[in-house]
Amino acid sequence: MIEMTEIRQLSDADLAERIEVERESLAKLRFNHTVAGLESTTALKYKKRDVARLLTEANARNKANS
Repeated sequence: MIEMTEIRQLSDADLAERIEVERESLAKLRFNHTVAGLESTTALKYKKRDVARLLTEANARNKANS
């Protein structure tokens, strides 16, 4: 799980890259869950929250720059 303090320290480029990486990871988890089922579905929940935190920070930065 990613902490907000860690997210705030990322540069804009790093933040965009991290969003892409986390989205791909979430897609892989969803696929694995659909095909074989995950032992623990909490991984999906935490990954979705991480993506949401990253997107929230990206949107806040975009609004601040506008």
